[in-house]
Amino acid sequence: MFTTLDASSCEPHRVCNTTSPNADPVVEISPTEAVSRRGLSWPGMAGEIVRTIRHGRIRFHFCAQVHLLAIYERSVRDEGETFVQGLPRSRLHDCGRKLIFVPAGHEYLDWHEPRALPWVTFFYFNPDQLVSGAEPGLSCPSLTPRLFFRDGAVWHTAAKLRSLIDCGGARRAYMQALGTVLAHELVRPATGTNPAEAPPHGCLAAWQRRKACDYIEEHLAEPISLATLAQLVRLSPNYFCRAFSQSLGMPPQRYHTAQRIERAKALLAKRGASVTDVGFSMGYSETSAFSAAFRRVTGLTPSTYRRSMG
Repeated sequence: MFTTLDASSCEPHRVCNTTSPNADPVVEISPTEAVSRRGLSWPGMAGEIVRTIRHGRIRFHFCAQVHLLAIYERSVRDEGETFVQGLPRSRLHDCGRKLIFVPAGHEYLDWHEPRALPWVTFFYFNPDQLVSGAEPGLSCPSLTPRLFFRDGAVWHTAAKLRSLIDCGGARRAYMQALGTVLAHELVRPATGTNPAEAPPHGCLAAWQRRKACDYIEEHLAEPISLATLAQLVRLSPNYFCRAFSQSLGMPPQRYHTAQRIERAKALLAKRGASVTDVGFSMGYSETSAFSAAFRRVTGLTPSTYRRSMG
């Protein structure tokens, strides 16, 4: 069985302690009673499914001499922040169907107040397992930290492994084989864009659309220039604006406003803050400006919307 032990303690940006030979490092979760954990280990790898079973703030922390792959299967948060050492922090709200890779010795911190109870699967790799997965003579670019990325091959293999863990790991030989495949998928060299993701004429590629939308979601309360978004996806501002509109049915600035208002609607429904406070949290310096923007998108004022929620 997978042994649930405390992960090595470490401060941000410090070298992690090495666990003892008989200890399996796992993600620390607090409060511990907020989740259920089901896991298994096999040579070179371990995996566990973590289901949140109650609402409220939850915190994940990990820093150890093994690699960590986190599969965010279902995770939408009202508030929160994710940090992987070596990368900028992210306040992305919709983390569902995204991956995080934390190389050995790097720190991972995540706290969130979930809108819906999240479901995360963690895979732990002995560093030798991933080295053996690399092709001879090729470097392993994926062994750098990666935060909220998508990879269909990794996701598909990880989902199969998660199902086996959930069933108690009865097919151990198959599970070990899938673990080896997952290690190969993580370290395979980049091969460029999948032809299946080729965009329709005049639209953004799938990776460009994801990158732009994720950036907007992470910076909802801030002004975002067209030039910033265009630079992210390596297009000129004019071409990007046309391609974004073609892909999502509206220009980038209108999409930004629409996402702001969707976020404001979720905050208004919670009733924990005044209309003015919600407006400020969404980057509106005046309540009147927030109310006008909210009404343009929804047809209602923020106060009327809140009353309509019962």
